[in-house]
Amino acid sequence: MTIADHIKELHQELDPKGVQLVAVSKFHPVEKLIEAYEAGQRIFGESRVQELVAKRPNLPADTRWHFIGHLQTNKVKQIIGNVELIESVDTIHLLDIIDEESAKKGVITKVLMQLHVAQEETKYGFSVDELLDYFATRQFEKLKATHICGVMGMASNTDDTDRIRCDFTAIKNTFDKILALCPDLRGFDIVSMGMSDDYEIAIDCGSNLVRIGTDIFGQREY
Repeated sequence: MTIADHIKELHQELDPKGVQLVAVSKFHPVEKLIEAYEAGQRIFGESRVQELVAKRPNLPADTRWHFIGHLQTNKVKQIIGNVELIESVDTIHLLDIIDEESAKKGVITKVLMQLHVAQEETKYGFSVDELLDYFATRQFEKLKATHICGVMGMASNTDDTDRIRCDFTAIKNTFDKILALCPDLRGFDIVSMGMSDDYEIAIDCGSNLVRIGTDIFGQREY
């Protein structure tokens, strides 16, 4: 199957369910992104600031870029204004810097709060308790130029589907609890979870945005 075939097949599967597709294009050449764009894909996910900034001018203006990797604080300036959504805010310190740099540039930056529920210590993100405390104490009210749009998370890297389902359920339950704590939140409506190997389980558990790379582009070209 071609990249275009994969894109069309995924859209046929996801669009009726109201699930958005982020084509994870990191480490893939611009030519492959253009092929996906021409097949109707508009949202692309990159995990390195330098790569995103280099690719962005080569795609049409209506391309929507999501930053999905671990964002270092010293790279925040470069990314502000270049993305539709930063999916991977994993500390309050990073959020504060994004807010500060966004205010300086006169833009509103949309972000997701990254939850860490997986068994691997290597993954980044807030614990469930940390994130619930952040919203319970309404610390988001001090943000001047950042809009929190929802949560993002990954399941444990395992073949155990029960464990994967448990992780995704924990992420969705945390999202629901945040809305219960702060019913006045506006535009807090994204649950980003699920990748090539587990997106179907993620959708069953309430994901409305999936990040798929290998199923579209094949193995990454490092």
